[in-house]
Amino acid sequence: MKYLFLGYPKCNTCTKAIKWLEDHSIDFICRNIVENPPSEKELRSWIKHSSYTAKNFFNTSGLVYKELHLKDKMDSLSEAEKLKLLSSNGKLVKRPLLIGENIVLIGFKAPEWEKVK
Repeated sequence: MKYLFLGYPKCNTCTKAIKWLEDHSIDFICRNIVENPPSEKELRSWIKHSSYTAKNFFNTSGLVYKELHLKDKMDSLSEAEKLKLLSSNGKLVKRPLLIGENIVLIGFKAPEWEKVK
């Protein structure tokens, strides 16, 4: 099975995740999340097929998140508004993302990623 990996080349965590995938011979396609952020349709699908909410997809430690003061606004935003924001700027999306037929992983935690082996 081939996975979709969404990351940012300058992100150390993404680099570690790619190395982990390669070390475990996991077949994946890499997509730059900043140049090609997930669409609203993709995000809706990933939320539907996971236990995550739109809120989980936000990179809460990122500069863009902080500049937009989203911490204070998050609870008042609708799901549609959250998806629109996420799809508008890849730096708002928590990374890396690993998407498979029956799996959606946000962030890199090796024990959690063991599920893809």
